[in-house]
Amino acid sequence: MRESDGAIRDARQLGIPKMLILGLQHMFAMFGATILVPILVASYFRDACGEAPSAGLTVAVTLFCAGVGTLLFHVCAKFKVPAFLGSSFAFLGGFATVANLKSGIYENMSVNDKAAYACGGIVIAGLLYLLLAVIIRAVGVKKVMHFLPPVVTGPVIICIGLSLAGSAINNAKTNWFLALIALVVIIVFNIWGKGMFRIIPILMGVVIAYAAALIMNAAGMTNPDGSAILDFSQLASAAWIGVPHFQLAKFDLTSILVMAPIAVATMMEHVGDISAISATTGNNFLADPGLHRTLLGDGLATSLAGFIGGPANTTYGENTGVLELSKVYDPRVIRLAAFYAIIVSFIPKLSDLIGTMPSSIIGGVSFMLYGMISAIGVRNIVENKVDLTKSRNLIIAAVIFVCGLGFTDGITFHVGGASITLTALAIAAIAGIVLNAVLPGNDYEFGVNEAGDENRGIHNV
Repeated sequence: MRESDGAIRDARQLGIPKMLILGLQHMFAMFGATILVPILVASYFRDACGEAPSAGLTVAVTLFCAGVGTLLFHVCAKFKVPAFLGSSFAFLGGFATVANLKSGIYENMSVNDKAAYACGGIVIAGLLYLLLAVIIRAVGVKKVMHFLPPVVTGPVIICIGLSLAGSAINNAKTNWFLALIALVVIIVFNIWGKGMFRIIPILMGVVIAYAAALIMNAAGMTNPDGSAILDFSQLASAAWIGVPHFQLAKFDLTSILVMAPIAVATMMEHVGDISAISATTGNNFLADPGLHRTLLGDGLATSLAGFIGGPANTTYGENTGVLELSKVYDPRVIRLAAFYAIIVSFIPKLSDLIGTMPSSIIGGVSFMLYGMISAIGVRNIVENKVDLTKSRNLIIAAVIFVCGLGFTDGITFHVGGASITLTALAIAAIAGIVLNAVLPGNDYEFGVNEAGDENRGIHNV
């Protein structure tokens, strides 16, 4: 239904054709970042081993895991949370570490086996989500949320968006003209669009910018660095139908110690993402279906992905940005995007065609999506009237911002000879939670200030 704020919570009122288009918009939003993870992982193994994995950790396997993982998440979350699970960037450092292991059983190991052991660590990382879910289920969400007041979650949400800003710029600068076309189209359709066009600004930005790229490419124009705007070289040889090359995970303590601790980072990011989706949609997802259920869904999706040779999954901020722009909060639309991802994983030619989308267009789209995430965090702080004249609140926010934006390479430490990296967002979240717990003057209690909680999308429970 369409509510007074213009939000649509049941997309069926729009009709099946429009729902299908909305699902397509969400797939385009997640596609660029999701397929970038296996591409980067392949480069790590190629640099370390001289070749990339030929089974598992491929684009097709990644898309399949994203689609199935999203559907599994929705089952665990009682079909209530409009979240899409794409590839997690947090584990990239772990993959690079495993790729460069050259002692013990890894000394003469094939590249596919190394990748399988890395995925085994991801399976264990996903199981750690289940452990936290059990703890939350036992002690209750109120006690957990006492440590996650707006002064913590707001700045963390801001950091989620701003930490991705560099990626948007790097993609956009490959061809600023195309990036600006995508950005301007999104703004025009979001502000002045009518009817259906108003709720698919991302899709319109992608389609119109890609059409411009086709025209420019046909006219013989190139990117500023001289590279081709569109590259169809792999498209001709790609098959129409193909089964993704799955590979079962393998387990070894060394690779587990490399990959599994990264779950500390991604679990903190999960809390921030679910808070952002709650604030965006005005729903109480932390209490209904419950943080323990969303963690369960994310953990199971990650373990399943690792078990069949895919990268870890995580709730995607790009799709949260789409929710904010389109005002369509129906989880059914997200599930359509998941089905699309699964279908594309079995059609190599279609996957390669979508993969020809210029990085500059992805950058133009990301300008809006990543900015929207940070804006949601600002709204979180403002609407909750977080008093930043209080020294404790100012200190917490300041430390979160510096950690979230300053530790660009994270913090790496060694356990048993294995290298473990905490991402900047994990460091920021942990620092914020610890400071909020130890500094005097914490007057926040979840469920007492109903008006404040409701502004975060977290109603009284």
